[in-house]
Amino acid sequence: MKKISSYNVNGIRAAHRKGFVDWVEESDPDIICIQELRATEKQIPKDIRELDYHEHYHVAEKKGYSGVAIYTKEEPIHVESGIGVDWIDAEGRIIMAEYDSFRVFSVYAPSGTTGDIRQDMKMDFLDKFIQFGERFTKDNKPSVFCGDFNICHTEIDIHNPDKQHKTSGFLPEERQWVSEFLDRGYEDVFRKLHPEKKDLYSWWSYRAASKERNKGWRIDYHLATPDLSGSAVEAEIEKKWDLSDHAPVSITYDI
Repeated sequence: MKKISSYNVNGIRAAHRKGFVDWVEESDPDIICIQELRATEKQIPKDIRELDYHEHYHVAEKKGYSGVAIYTKEEPIHVESGIGVDWIDAEGRIIMAEYDSFRVFSVYAPSGTTGDIRQDMKMDFLDKFIQFGERFTKDNKPSVFCGDFNICHTEIDIHNPDKQHKTSGFLPEERQWVSEFLDRGYEDVFRKLHPEKKDLYSWWSYRAASKERNKGWRIDYHLATPDLSGSAVEAEIEKKWDLSDHAPVSITYDI
């Protein structure tokens, strides 16, 4: 069994102050895919670095911005950062750890909420990423993309969907992109295990007591090839932890 957790920590140093180490010790994932690191390797708090994990980072060039990481109990046979697109790789958005029998990616897609320029960059990222993802459906090694994609796929993935259709993160073209990515050879593992359940979200605004009222969005995913998705036995959004505006999405795979 392998428990893989995907977690947008909204700054690893801030999450550390709120109890990141306590979460790791209680939840005990085998692999942790971190998004929005917002730190250099030297800025990672000492007691996180002393956890019993191998650490791999892809840090953004801009200080205090973006960044992804993978913490893993088992040392990977290969680690690779980026997808070969300059602006995407400069923002520290993708890292992959490869093991003997599977691959794990930590992915942080851009948000388009700050205006048209970033929305256009988000769509460019998605266009490049779907081509990148397709590469890993062409061999026999199972793969899973874990991360914050900043998109709600269906109406049960967002509160009050009728009022959100013109909002970045729930635009028709973004939702269509998720459908197209899945059609290329992936499955939404959490939704496969919880196909009809509503009100299961992974992100809540800090405003208007959104988490307490469960006015959330499910924008954090495990997107896996069918062989790996089919081995998933348990999926949980660990909502009780308040380390970030996101919650960890943890899935146990029988591998």
